[in-house]
Amino acid sequence: MKVVVTNDEYTIYQRRDGRYAVEGADKKPINGDEKVTILLANELISVTPPAAPEEEAAPEAAEEAEAAETETAETEPEAEATEADDAEPAPGDDAEAAAEE
Repeated sequence: MKVVVTNDEYTIYQRRDGRYAVEGADKKPINGDEKVTILLANELISVTPPAAPEEEAAPEAAEEAEAAETETAETEPEAEATEADDAEPAPGDDAEAAAEE
């Protein structure tokens, strides 16, 4: 690893794959938000905010989930009615069954 920045608080290394490692004064790695803050302060990385469509997609996904639940609730009684029709013939079915025999 190549040393990029050294000061009293931390040392920044550039790895062979181009990414950065940050090591604190206590020789322990610094990760997460603190690492991002340090790399931004030294202008080694640039962070882009999350895309706006993802935020809008979340409410749409919730609406789609609600619509799917509503459709499921509506189709279940129909399925029960279909099963009931199969179990008991309708009054018109008796006449058709007798005519077929």
